[in-house]
Amino acid sequence: MKIQPTDVFIVVDVQTDFVSGSLAIPGADAIIDPINATAALFDHIVVATDWHPADHVSFASTHGKARGEVIDTPYGPQGVHADHCVQGTPGAELDPRLNLTRAELILRKGYRRDVDSYSAFRENDGATTGLGAYLHARGFERVFCAGLARYVCVLQTALGAAADGFESYVLRDASAGDRDVEENDRKAADAGVRWINTSDLTA
Repeated sequence: MKIQPTDVFIVVDVQTDFVSGSLAIPGADAIIDPINATAALFDHIVVATDWHPADHVSFASTHGKARGEVIDTPYGPQGVHADHCVQGTPGAELDPRLNLTRAELILRKGYRRDVDSYSAFRENDGATTGLGAYLHARGFERVFCAGLARYVCVLQTALGAAADGFESYVLRDASAGDRDVEENDRKAADAGVRWINTSDLTA
């Protein structure tokens, strides 16, 4: 598949806390090189990151709950986790091995205390992040997603791209983290999101 000028590469949540920190995802180390190699092929790169306040709704510590419990919120059930990617902390920084200096946009998500955000396109309450409008305004047509975690924020970003009218792909070998695989693969297929590998891409 030849990369076109109307393609954009979105790298999702490859931050210290997800690679080696408080919410480390198995296999995260292995995606750094594929992401760097893929980024070198693209003219256009967007980076999306979790950017949570210290008392964020997704933190178990905020509610006095155990990690993995589910709480009710106005926008539906919300799982709670270890504190992660807190604004301005080392855990929120991009993994230092990434070579994404040509990124044209860094999008912060999950920065509102009371709302989590998996997708780079929409927060969990349905509010837009503005990314779709930005990409449409720049004339992009295809979105290629990679990062962490494959079946959470990466897939939700790919689903958001498809919902906003983009041709949407997930790079399987440049993402890590398996969860509810069959169900999530079905969601992706139903939305028209396609799974490919980095080896399928050429400049």
